[in-house]
Amino acid sequence: MSGDTVRTIRFALNGRAVAPTVSTNLVAADLLRDQESMKGLKIGCDQAVCGACTILVDGSPTAACATFSFMLDGTDVRTIEGLSDQGALHPVQQAFRNNSAFQCGYCTPGMIMLAVALLERHPNPSRAEIIEWMSANICRCTGYKMIIEAVEAAAQAVGELS
Repeated sequence: MSGDTVRTIRFALNGRAVAPTVSTNLVAADLLRDQESMKGLKIGCDQAVCGACTILVDGSPTAACATFSFMLDGTDVRTIEGLSDQGALHPVQQAFRNNSAFQCGYCTPGMIMLAVALLERHPNPSRAEIIEWMSANICRCTGYKMIIEAVEAAAQAVGELS
């Protein structure tokens, strides 16, 4: 941070208040991974294209690699680490596990965060909506069949919990 302008920002991270001091050129991915130990978010392309670094900022899917940390000030941020509840997997995480919707797992956290955002906005999405949403993230290993099936299963599970 030498020579850079620094400031303290305040936001909620997975339900807890944080107030890190950041340089104005620090991206959210680096802040979350390096200072807040949110290692679940992955950096793939580092250009907001692949979706591996997807987090939810005020419920909206956001590329952490292309978002300056100071932009998180006053927001509610959720990462993959914030989804489980006292060790119990979130329904989307469980559906990905049950449907083997991962191979190498690198894109999985971003895919799950994107699916969570979709289901929060559209609890009963059509297959076409799921395909459209999930196409925003790139998976180089599995293709999308199992991912789409996992999101469909998660939608059903979330509907049953409501």
